[in-house]
Amino acid sequence: MTLAPQKRVRVLIVDDSASVRQTLATILGNDPEIEVIGVAADPFVAAKRLRDDIPDVITLDVEMPRMDGITFLKKLMAQHPIPVVMCSSLIEEGSETLMQTLEAGAVDVILKPKIAAADHLAEQAMLICDTVKSAARARLGRRKSDKPATAPGGKTPAPKLTADAMLPPAAHGAMAKTTEIIVAVGASTGGTEALREFLMALPANAPGTVIVQHMPEHFTAAFAKRLDGLCQVSVKEAEDGDPVLRGHVLIAPGGRHLLLERQGARYHVAVKDGPLVSRHRPSVDVLFRSAARAAGQNAIGVIMTGMGDDGARGMLEMKEAGAYTIAQDEESCVVFGMPKEAIARSGVNTILSLEDIAPHVMLQQSRR
Repeated sequence: MTLAPQKRVRVLIVDDSASVRQTLATILGNDPEIEVIGVAADPFVAAKRLRDDIPDVITLDVEMPRMDGITFLKKLMAQHPIPVVMCSSLIEEGSETLMQTLEAGAVDVILKPKIAAADHLAEQAMLICDTVKSAARARLGRRKSDKPATAPGGKTPAPKLTADAMLPPAAHGAMAKTTEIIVAVGASTGGTEALREFLMALPANAPGTVIVQHMPEHFTAAFAKRLDGLCQVSVKEAEDGDPVLRGHVLIAPGGRHLLLERQGARYHVAVKDGPLVSRHRPSVDVLFRSAARAAGQNAIGVIMTGMGDDGARGMLEMKEAGAYTIAQDEESCVVFGMPKEAIARSGVNTILSLEDIAPHVMLQQSRR
């Protein structure tokens, strides 16, 4: 019996720039797991197409003539929710606007592709395709399967580098327990809203927290700034050498890895360039391995919504080093991929609903 090929992710591209439409169509069309079903120059053209054919995912520009992307997104979410990936140049002035798109229901955000060196363009294309495929599996008020996609013809994805590319594994039992606890958090698709809920629930005296959220370069600064205005804890984009302090949260800058390091009794972070690890930069695996090495049983690890397995290996390493580890449950995840993989690898101590994670972190901090 011959198995039917995996259904491809059907995508509609909405952007007022003809060159961007063409570039995105080429990038997405070259992935055998994706089918571009059409392009539209603005939301009005897109709306007409939607009457005849509903895609699995829409890529949507932010600034367009006749109707801006946010207005169209809100109308779409109210009438016919479809996973939407916002596509933007992410100029500094527009970063706040992009945060509003995520709050309005966008699943994720990608940078508009630019002509660059061949290796960078290939990396950019891979990230765009991965984001679109991840968005197709997002739950928007309904449950979707999280089975990994299989390319037609059995094409094997490019090999993924592990955290070995950035630092060696932790030496088990090397870190003695101290009174200082740190929290390491990893998230991807759906993580911006999950992190907002988690951080808003933390009190001002929460343990120092370090976070990797898969995001494009330049976007994390606006994300951190917005959270800082909403939360009791202080939130900022991490800079190399920043100390990890009680009541403070550091978010990995897009496009760079974040590592926890320790000098004596004090923790700080290192922000480093490097290859994609588990197909991401920043990588949750890199952060979690560094937490296992630097903090051991003084750490609490949290893995949240997201597609793929980034963080699953690192969470197991944290657990083996004595850390307490938490996974977000399937019901509250937008995409139950990363937590599912961490659970499957036996790297998780407990599975909790999103709303219960912050209180449990504080409870564990008081016990450790």
